This record gives sequence, structure tokens and C-alpha cells, in this order.
Amino acid sequence: MQFVAFAVRLLPGQAEPVRVALVSCWSGARKEAYQDARRRAGIIREAVWIQPAPGGDVAVVYLEADDLATALTILGTSAEPFDRWFREHVRQVHGIALEEEFTAPELVLDFDTSRI
Repeated sequence: MQFVAFAVRLLPGQAEPVRVALVSCWSGARKEAYQDARRRAGIIREAVWIQPAPGGDVAVVYLEADDLATALTILGTSAEPFDRWFREHVRQVHGIALEEEFTAPELVLDFDTSRI
């Protein structure tokens, strides 16, 4: 299993639209489409937090998948309606085009008591 966590800034005034959109994915009208999209991408776990910061809010994202590169490629290229909606949502609230290459953050510490 592979995992990644990263922070991405929210454009000004976009924290509430993110909350509304992600609630619709978690427990609302988009729940089934969201779950199907994540299954197709091979994403096992996804969590998102909104962190207030002095320069503006950021989303802290955590993803787990057996193959993260494939999962991110699917998120960025799928023609499925939900995936197209999700890419447009990300563009509107973060100013990021998921169809462009994603540079994963560098892991610099991974403490795990099960490996000691």
C-alpha cells in the first residue's frame, strides 16, 4: 500500500464551497458516484481537512492506494461525469488542473512503532 499527504491552498472564499462539495461526496447526493470513482481509481482511503492558516485556508489531503501513480492518473484523465465534475471543482477552489502532472511531496519522516 502506498500513501501520500499534502497541503494545497484554497482560493479566497472557497472553504465553504469545499465543505459543501465534500459533504455531498461523503454522505450526500454525490456519495455513490464518489465511491465508484474512488474504487475505479484504486483509492482505498481519502481524508481531507481544512486548516486555517495566516496566508489563507489550506486543504490537507491524505490518500492511500495500492498504486498512487495510477490512481492520480485516473483522477486526472477519466472521462466519467463525476471525475470531470471533481476536476472542475478542484480547479475552482484550488486553481489547480488535475489533468496536469502531479508532483508528489517528499516523505522526510515516517515513524511507525510497528517497525521498531
